Amino acid sequence: MNDLYGNGVKLNEKVLDLLWKRQSMTSANIANVDTPGYKSLYMSFEDQLANRIKRSSTADGSTTQRDVARVIDHLHEQVKTDESESTQLDGNNVDMDQEEVELAKTNLEYQYMVNSISQELKRLDSAAKTF
Repeated sequence: MNDLYGNGVKLNEKVLDLLWKRQSMTSANIANVDTPGYKSLYMSFEDQLANRIKRSSTADGSTTQRDVARVIDHLHEQVKTDESESTQLDGNNVDMDQEEVELAKTNLEYQYMVNSISQELKRLDSAAKTF
Protein backbone atom coordinates (compact mmCIF):
# COMPACT_ATOMS: atom_id res chain seq x y z
CA MET A 1 0.00 0.00 0.00
CA ASN A 2 1.21 3.47 -0.67
CA ASP A 3 1.26 6.41 1.74
CA LEU A 4 -2.34 7.32 0.91
CA TYR A 5 -3.57 5.64 4.08
CA GLY A 6 -0.83 6.87 6.40
CA ASN A 7 1.41 5.08 8.84
CA GLY A 8 -1.36 3.36 10.79
CA VAL A 9 -2.39 1.13 7.92
CA LYS A 10 1.21 0.76 6.77
CA LEU A 11 2.30 -0.43 10.22
CA ASN A 12 -0.64 -2.83 10.50
CA GLU A 13 0.18 -4.26 7.07
CA LYS A 14 3.84 -4.82 8.01
CA VAL A 15 2.99 -6.39 11.37
CA LEU A 16 0.48 -8.73 9.70
CA ASP A 17 3.20 -9.89 7.30
CA LEU A 18 5.62 -10.50 10.17
CA LEU A 19 3.02 -12.33 12.25
CA TRP A 20 2.26 -14.55 9.25
CA LYS A 21 5.97 -15.41 9.03
CA ARG A 22 6.08 -16.13 12.76
CA GLN A 23 3.07 -18.44 12.43
CA SER A 24 4.77 -20.29 9.57
CA MET A 25 7.97 -20.66 11.58
CA THR A 26 6.09 -22.02 14.59
CA SER A 27 4.28 -24.47 12.32
CA ALA A 28 7.65 -25.60 10.93
CA ASN A 29 8.90 -26.17 14.48
CA ILE A 30 5.84 -28.31 15.22
CA ALA A 31 6.26 -30.23 11.97
CA ASN A 32 9.86 -31.02 12.94
CA VAL A 33 9.14 -32.17 16.49
CA ASP A 34 10.35 -35.69 15.62
CA THR A 35 13.31 -34.67 13.44
CA PRO A 36 16.55 -35.73 15.14
CA GLY A 37 18.89 -32.82 15.85
CA TYR A 38 16.36 -30.15 14.82
CA LYS A 39 16.73 -26.87 16.70
CA SER A 40 13.62 -24.75 17.01
CA LEU A 41 13.49 -21.32 15.44
CA TYR A 42 11.94 -18.18 16.82
CA MET A 43 11.63 -14.62 15.66
CA SER A 44 11.06 -11.20 17.09
CA PHE A 45 10.42 -7.78 15.66
CA GLU A 46 8.52 -5.90 18.38
CA ASP A 47 11.58 -4.71 20.32
CA GLN A 48 13.36 -3.75 17.10
CA LEU A 49 10.35 -1.67 16.02
CA ALA A 50 10.06 0.14 19.36
CA ASN A 51 13.80 0.86 19.53
CA ARG A 52 13.98 2.16 15.98
CA ILE A 53 11.03 4.50 16.51
CA LYS A 54 12.65 5.82 19.70
CA ARG A 55 15.96 6.36 17.89
CA SER A 56 14.23 8.23 15.08
CA SER A 57 12.84 10.78 17.54
CA THR A 58 14.31 14.26 17.60
CA ALA A 59 15.81 15.85 20.70
CA ASP A 60 12.39 17.08 21.84
CA GLY A 61 10.93 13.56 21.53
CA SER A 62 8.87 14.16 18.40
CA THR A 63 8.94 11.92 15.38
CA THR A 64 7.80 12.90 11.91
CA GLN A 65 5.48 10.78 9.80
CA ARG A 66 8.27 10.32 7.27
CA ASP A 67 10.63 9.00 9.99
CA VAL A 68 8.08 6.45 11.15
CA ALA A 69 7.37 5.40 7.55
CA ARG A 70 11.10 4.83 7.03
CA VAL A 71 11.29 2.70 10.18
CA ILE A 72 8.30 0.62 9.04
CA ASP A 73 9.79 0.13 5.56
CA HIS A 74 13.09 -1.14 6.99
CA LEU A 75 11.59 -3.41 9.64
CA HIS A 76 12.53 -7.05 9.18
CA GLU A 77 12.11 -10.16 11.23
CA GLN A 78 15.06 -11.46 13.21
CA VAL A 79 15.06 -15.24 12.95
CA LYS A 80 17.11 -16.97 15.61
CA THR A 81 17.83 -20.57 16.44
CA ASP A 82 17.11 -21.76 19.96
CA GLU A 83 20.40 -23.30 21.05
CA SER A 84 19.13 -24.42 24.44
CA GLU A 85 19.79 -27.94 25.67
CA SER A 86 17.46 -30.61 24.44
CA THR A 87 15.44 -32.75 26.81
CA GLN A 88 15.21 -35.38 24.09
CA LEU A 89 17.93 -37.94 23.43
CA ASP A 90 17.98 -37.21 19.68
CA GLY A 91 19.05 -33.55 20.19
CA ASN A 92 15.74 -32.08 19.07
CA ASN A 93 14.79 -29.16 21.34
CA VAL A 94 11.23 -28.44 20.15
CA ASP A 95 8.95 -27.96 23.16
CA MET A 96 5.43 -28.73 21.94
CA ASP A 97 3.77 -26.96 24.86
CA GLN A 98 5.73 -23.78 24.15
CA GLU A 99 5.06 -24.02 20.42
CA GLU A 100 1.31 -24.42 20.97
CA VAL A 101 1.30 -21.36 23.25
CA GLU A 102 3.23 -19.40 20.62
CA LEU A 103 0.81 -20.55 17.92
CA ALA A 104 -2.21 -19.41 19.95
CA LYS A 105 -0.56 -16.12 20.93
CA THR A 106 0.39 -15.30 17.35
CA ASN A 107 -3.10 -16.22 16.16
CA LEU A 108 -4.64 -13.79 18.66
CA GLU A 109 -2.19 -11.05 17.70
CA TYR A 110 -3.00 -11.61 14.04
CA GLN A 111 -6.75 -11.40 14.70
CA TYR A 112 -6.21 -8.21 16.70
CA MET A 113 -4.21 -6.63 13.88
CA VAL A 114 -6.83 -7.60 11.26
CA ASN A 115 -9.47 -5.96 13.46
CA SER A 116 -7.26 -2.92 13.91
CA ILE A 117 -6.69 -2.42 10.18
CA SER A 118 -10.39 -2.95 9.54
CA GLN A 119 -11.29 -0.26 12.06
CA GLU A 120 -8.66 2.09 10.61
CA LEU A 121 -10.08 1.67 7.11
CA LYS A 122 -13.62 2.23 8.41
CA ARG A 123 -12.48 5.50 10.02
CA LEU A 124 -10.85 6.59 6.78
CA ASP A 125 -13.97 5.65 4.84
CA SER A 126 -16.14 7.60 7.25
CA ALA A 127 -13.86 10.63 6.98
CA ALA A 128 -13.88 10.44 3.18
CA LYS A 129 -17.68 10.36 3.10
CA THR A 130 -17.85 13.72 4.85
CA PHE A 131 -16.21 15.42 1.85
